[in-house]
Amino acid sequence: MSKGIVSFVGAGPGAEDLMTLRGIRKLEICDIVIWASSLVPESLLNYCKSSTLIFDSATMTLEDVLNIYDENRDKIIVRLHSGDPSIYGAIEEQMVWLKDNDVDFEIIPGVTSLSAASAILKTELTIPRVSQSVIVTRLASRTKTSMPASEHLPSLCASGATVAVFLSASRPNALQEALLTPPSKFNEETHCAVIYRATWPDEAVVRCEIKNLAKTIRSMKVSKTVLVIVGDVLNTKEVPRSHLYLPEFQHSFRSKSKKGSSKGIAKPASKLKT
Repeated sequence: MSKGIVSFVGAGPGAEDLMTLRGIRKLEICDIVIWASSLVPESLLNYCKSSTLIFDSATMTLEDVLNIYDENRDKIIVRLHSGDPSIYGAIEEQMVWLKDNDVDFEIIPGVTSLSAASAILKTELTIPRVSQSVIVTRLASRTKTSMPASEHLPSLCASGATVAVFLSASRPNALQEALLTPPSKFNEETHCAVIYRATWPDEAVVRCEIKNLAKTIRSMKVSKTVLVIVGDVLNTKEVPRSHLYLPEFQHSFRSKSKKGSSKGIAKPASKLKT
């Protein structure tokens, strides 16, 4: 009997053409697909063979999914997740079972909705001297027992770094309050952006200040598939230059420019560090 494999595939944020080629190629050869119908475009299933068995995970429990893995150990199975499986993908519990039961698996990364949102906003999330860190988190709610006590949102905001808040639009007042609660460095005028269903046909994006965040979310009439990005990178008027491309900055591949010139000078191949 041939040995099968379970492939956790990131479908990307929503737009069909933002799925990776590697993920598409896996869909083209798989025997079974378990996909999240509410978060992944159905058109991606067109890459599958006509004989591929398709299961919708929207109504399935973990046990239902594991049963499919167990009963089809000789098959190529794609577990099609939205975005990238490594962020709120709920795949660790599946991988533990696969390891314990000697079932081979792999992870094929996908474009995250955070990356998509940054592109939509035309904003770099790490600007020199503004923010060099991005915190990915969520507001503790129905699944608050999953949230470590040390990851209380106001504490995470204490650095003033760019913050991306997932899975939290259903409690807009609580989210706004948490972003403003000390030791958070944010204030009422700090800029934020609410991104609904990034890259989908019904995508919606609204920028606001934290003091208007709850009102903004309510006015958009959204509560799911919403990402909120907060931080000074959204309101940077004067962008400091990156050291990497300064004429006077030298690195492994480029020497300092000559005095009075900004032209790049490549280092000789013999001097490149290995």
